[in-house]
Amino acid sequence: MCLIASGGHTLLAHVRAHDGFEVLGRTLDDAAGEAFDKGARMLGLGYPGGAELEALASGGDAQAFPFPGSRSERARGGWGTARKSFSQGLDFSFAGVKTALLYRLRELSQRELHARAADLAASYQAAVVDSLVLRAERALERTGLDRLAVGGGVTANGELRRRLRSLGATVHIPERALCTDNAAMIASAARHGEHLPYPHYLSLDAYATGERPL
Repeated sequence: MCLIASGGHTLLAHVRAHDGFEVLGRTLDDAAGEAFDKGARMLGLGYPGGAELEALASGGDAQAFPFPGSRSERARGGWGTARKSFSQGLDFSFAGVKTALLYRLRELSQRELHARAADLAASYQAAVVDSLVLRAERALERTGLDRLAVGGGVTANGELRRRLRSLGATVHIPERALCTDNAAMIASAARHGEHLPYPHYLSLDAYATGERPL
């Protein structure tokens, strides 16, 4: 099982080979890293948002605010009928928790926000992490797989790393220093692609904006 959690992607895949995998669940809106960055921005934190949010959350109570998707919300019976079918699936959605944070911020005075910023950050982080861990655990159970590989910038988050390692499966997580850029993953993937001999590859054009095909 492979969990990808980054600023642009969030998905679960059953990987059988380098060129053979089945996507079991994916984000329906924001990616996990995007949710962290947007949450950090709403809290007035700097960039990179995930690291700033985690630092603030370290001094907060993750149960203080029952955000959508978190264990604390499910424990309080916060899942309505419309949510139940989604909550049993493997797809991800972070739009609800992001909107819930915005509403919470509107409800709090500046004084209250200053006093409870760490609790907000911890609760928000917990909701995102809970969503990732719950679906990874569910995917392992449904497929019978016992190995989980994790990649993407969000896997630098300490709480996510701790929770994933407690699942009972064999979990492979890169060192934090390798969770910040896609270059190594792209280079590794290229080893399994079709190789063009010199000098033919020099005629290739690459458009990083994605506006034109290779």
